[in-house]
Amino acid sequence: MSILQFVVSIVLFSVLGFGIGFIFNMILRTTWLPIIIAIGVVIGTLIYQQIVPGIWDAVILGCGMVGTVASGWTIQTLRKKGYRMF
Repeated sequence: MSILQFVVSIVLFSVLGFGIGFIFNMILRTTWLPIIIAIGVVIGTLIYQQIVPGIWDAVILGCGMVGTVASGWTIQTLRKKGYRMF
């Protein structure tokens, strides 16, 4: 994996995790459920595929989790400030 692919993957997974988590948070009206779902999907995929992730893969998946956590934190902050979503 080249360094360019690595950097693009980090940004892509972070934004993807944030976007999907934000949408789930708005629709399901729960703050931390998308994080539990994301962890379940990652662990389930690794077990199903019987893959031991390398350090680069773990960093990329970790950045996706950071994006998901950021979406939960953002929704929680917006709700405390009085914004209502769906």
